Parts: sequence; structure tokens; C-alpha cells
Amino acid sequence: MAKTAKFDREEVVNKAMNLYWQKGFHATSMRNLQDVIDMRPGSIYASFGSKEGLFKEALQNYARLSIVQIRACAAAASPLHALKQLLRQMIVDSCHQAPSDMCMLAKTVAELTEDNAELLKEARLLLAEIELVFAEVFLKAKACGELSEHVDAQALASYIQVQIMGLRTYARTTGNIERVEVLIDNLFKQGFH
Repeated sequence: MAKTAKFDREEVVNKAMNLYWQKGFHATSMRNLQDVIDMRPGSIYASFGSKEGLFKEALQNYARLSIVQIRACAAAASPLHALKQLLRQMIVDSCHQAPSDMCMLAKTVAELTEDNAELLKEARLLLAEIELVFAEVFLKAKACGELSEHVDAQALASYIQVQIMGLRTYARTTGNIERVEVLIDNLFKQGFH
């Protein structure tokens, strides 16, 4: 008879995600993981295969949570207004509430080299998936009349992802949250024509 897992996998992955998001992949030791997720190394290996396996699940979890938030914007009566609020939450609020003020996926791409090719590839694929979900928001905004029918939703999705990464970096670099809020407002006033 197979043993059943005696832990809440989702809870463990969420805790690991927050730790990895805060410290990065390389700075997170097995001891850090053991302390935060309350599992011994043997149990981590048995459940996730490796530190890399747990990290991959944490990346997927981060992307899944992000996609849920972005898709909620597409379902809103005003997709662009909802997206603007989400950007404020992701960029401004994350300075005080999230484990890191950087996107976990962007942080991973910046940190990892080809020595971790599989994880690097996974982070890139998840960023591309998120970009497609941003395109869904812009398609819905077009359908609602918030954007011109001639606007390229995929191009806007790439643009918004670049803006989010840049604004997060700017906020981290300057600490000027008021300026970041102005930049977000300007993005929605000028950026979607």
C-alpha cells in the first residue's frame, strides 16, 4: 500500500514560492527550505524530486496566481480600469507586501544561467503564457469599446509586460512610489493608442 503524503502540497508550494521569490533560487539553501516548509530534505526529495523540482512548482504556482489576477481584469466591466488597479497592486503595493518587489519570473530569468537551463526555460515559457493572458485583457477591452478595433492586442500585451518590469525596477531603484503612481496613470492615458 502506498503511503499518502502527510502535508498540504499547496501550502508547502506557497511557502516555498515566497521563500524562493524573496531570496532567489541560488540563495535559498535546503536548510532554508527545511525551516520554512517544515519538511526534511528526504521528504522534499521524495515529494518534489529535488530543490529544482520544488522551485519549478513554485514558479508554476506564481504564474498560476498571476494568471488568475490578470484574467479577472478581462472579466471586469472595464478591463482597462481593472488592469490599472492590478498594476498598482503589483507594483506599488508589492513594495510593502510581497516577498520581493520584483516579478518572481523576471527575477528568475535575471538570476539563472544556462547551468539551470530547464528552470530558465520554464520561467521564460511562463512569462510568455502570462503575456498571452494580457492579450486576452486587451481583446476584451477592444470588445467593450475601451480600445480601438485596430489596436494589436498581442503587441500591447508585450508592451504592458515590459512596462511592468520597468516600473518595478524603477520603484525598487528610486523608492519614489508617488512618481511610480504617476507613471502608471500616464501609461493608461498615453500608452494604448
